Amino acid sequence: MGKKKRFHGNRPKKHHARGSHAPPPLAPLAAPERKRPVEYGKPFTLLEDEGKATFEFTGGTWVPYSMTIAECRQNSCQVKELPQKVNRMTRYEVRTPMGE
Repeated sequence: MGKKKRFHGNRPKKHHARGSHAPPPLAPLAAPERKRPVEYGKPFTLLEDEGKATFEFTGGTWVPYSMTIAECRQNSCQVKELPQKVNRMTRYEVRTPMGE
């Protein structure tokens, strides 16, 4: 007696006809404008506490910094969070863009 074929994965796929609808012609792609590379200044370290206040190390002490980390990011500064924390404050390496 012959065995019953149970696997039906090799069925031919049904193709649905789309009719005469042709896709709209593609618009010619414009070459993307290249951004000029930004040159950044010397990096400095900032600390940010739980209240989002920032401090800069100058003259042997931590003094309040004028901008928060969010404002630094908005002003095109390069901000990198450093892995070590100091007294439950987050360390950041900040580089400001050089004048053009």
